[in-house]
Amino acid sequence: MALINSVLSWLMKKRIHQIELFTKYPHEVQKEWFKRLVSLAKDTEWGKKYDYNSISTVDQYKERVPLNDYETLKPYINRLLKGEQNILWSSDIKWFAKSSGTTSDKSKFIPVSIESLEECHFKGGKDVLSIYCNNNPDTRIFSGRGLALGGSHNISEIKNEEYYVGDLSAIIIQNLPFWAEFIRVPKLKVALMDKWEKKIEKMALDTINHNVTNISGVPSWTLLLIKRILDITGKENLLEVWNNLEVYFHGGVNFKPYHEQYYGLMPSDKMNYMETYNASEGFFGIQDRNKSDEMLLMLDYGIYYEFLPASQVGNNNHKTFSLDEVELNENYAIIISTNAGLWRYMIGDTIIFTSLNPFRIKITGRTKNFINAVGEELIIDNAENALATACKKSNALISEYTAAPVYFKEKENAAHEWLIEFEKPPENMEFFIETFDNALKSINSDYEAKRYHNMILREPIVRQMPLNTFYNWLKKRKKLGGQHKVPRLSNDRKYVEEILKMNDLYN
Repeated sequence: MALINSVLSWLMKKRIHQIELFTKYPHEVQKEWFKRLVSLAKDTEWGKKYDYNSISTVDQYKERVPLNDYETLKPYINRLLKGEQNILWSSDIKWFAKSSGTTSDKSKFIPVSIESLEECHFKGGKDVLSIYCNNNPDTRIFSGRGLALGGSHNISEIKNEEYYVGDLSAIIIQNLPFWAEFIRVPKLKVALMDKWEKKIEKMALDTINHNVTNISGVPSWTLLLIKRILDITGKENLLEVWNNLEVYFHGGVNFKPYHEQYYGLMPSDKMNYMETYNASEGFFGIQDRNKSDEMLLMLDYGIYYEFLPASQVGNNNHKTFSLDEVELNENYAIIISTNAGLWRYMIGDTIIFTSLNPFRIKITGRTKNFINAVGEELIIDNAENALATACKKSNALISEYTAAPVYFKEKENAAHEWLIEFEKPPENMEFFIETFDNALKSINSDYEAKRYHNMILREPIVRQMPLNTFYNWLKKRKKLGGQHKVPRLSNDRKYVEEILKMNDLYN
């Protein structure tokens, strides 16, 4: 294993030269990818519609092709799901990454081409290892196994062909090269299980006796697995289970709320933590320095980037900026054009640039109000619809509300805390909460998954607030007036705790 570790570490470091090239010539790399994407898609239905054959400059592209989101591309994606091809991208699309839904759908299905798998997602995964090996020359990461906590997938047959729908992580695991099976755990059939309660148990039992050197996964689910492993083994921390464990690769949700728990379970003085920015739509960023909270924007993954000032999101008159036009510490919504046929697509995330040489970023949030504490991606439209359902069924009326996450505690899972001022309280609060919870599950598939058997999220915590609570809070903050509104969803607890303290309800 020592020889294998040395060879693989050397191979991974070879990629560093190419990364250094795109950091040195970022604008040239982006322009080259722009030309390649437009050229490859010129004969697709979309390419013909916008006459890609005659587009030669970025300005022409921006003038001709509108900004898009899932709703505008949905009709094309639905046709891909039915087996049609050459619509948005030139190669056949047979994989679809399932993620949380839009305003009208429980789930959305992001097309994944063979090019995006190879040139983006797989390349990103390899680069994570390359950068890690380069930053940690004494690593022995390949002397053991990597524990990857992925999702699940299912197969749909259309016109005698197989089309696959599932979590992006499952799609990646399913398509890994054969040799990758020798350096990862658990077995493929366990990694792709869809019953999460059984899956966590099976993964824990299947991995305990392996020599695990690295872990990758979303913090919320990974934390659940770690706790189960420690329960089974009776150990205090994970390094007592796996003596050679050295790094945790994480992404998907903000890691800050998990710091304290993880550092207790995997001590930071003996562990490395490395953040990645990998979404269903593409692999965008990698933490390229140890002990950093910034990520290097990856520029040669088959993605052309534009950036829209967050203040202009939703405006009709907007101007996007290319990479050579962005400024430090300005909040931008990310717009991407990709080698899977997502054209000028707004993914919904906002970032700031912390460095322009090289281009490093931090994720600042979403373009809409949201809660994404454990990967549930709850947006305001989900909340409004679910509350309306609960009010109708429990004969209640709401005047104001706000919500925020309650993060994991030692013996308690995460939850959402809702502060609601009722104009007419529900006749039965328990029924209101149950109905509200079930409505959220039916609207948002990611929320439903995290609520499965209370494994990640507990039932919502609903607090009935005294009359005039939100008026008094806004008044205290000198925010009275039509232009000031109660924030509906927040991904931190600042507002919720202010309101609870004001009402002497915060412990």
